Amino acid sequence: MAVLLKGLPVTECLKLCHKVVDGLCGREPPCRGDYSAPWSPEDWLELLSSLSALFRLAVGNNSSDEEVLAGLEDVGSSHAKAVLNVLRARREEIRNALLDRTNSISSTTLQDFDWQLKLALSSDKISSLHTPLLSLSLDVRENRALQSVTMEMNRDELNTLISSLEAANKVVLQLK
Repeated sequence: MAVLLKGLPVTECLKLCHKVVDGLCGREPPCRGDYSAPWSPEDWLELLSSLSALFRLAVGNNSSDEEVLAGLEDVGSSHAKAVLNVLRARREEIRNALLDRTNSISSTTLQDFDWQLKLALSSDKISSLHTPLLSLSLDVRENRALQSVTMEMNRDELNTLISSLEAANKVVLQLK
């Protein structure tokens, strides 16, 4: 995470940290295009995962400022202070979101899934373009209501989804 955060000006680091906390709290998470650093999708997901884990662990373990700063020693003092300022300002909000999320995890379950592979054809001029798409249908039960969620994604979007699900699995395992 250190190298990735150092590429941002401190003001953008503050903005990113606040957006990460927003994402933890169920609001709109950060978007990679809003920041000046040219991160790859993998770097972006690693950065978000690292910052989210830092905020969750710091709040969950009730870490002191010194412990948080020790974990951020490779980032640089100005960036570390920015992260710490966001943590201080929004600690209670993060705690409430984590408690709400822990309580709601037990009430939302995946009931069934189905997938299909399709081949998308472009316009008649470029009919030879073959782009594989995955159509994923999820049946999710939330508070006794069954909802069907359907997504259609290309290979890059599928890889992003898989990475996000793996990160979510790590978070769930940390919470247990």
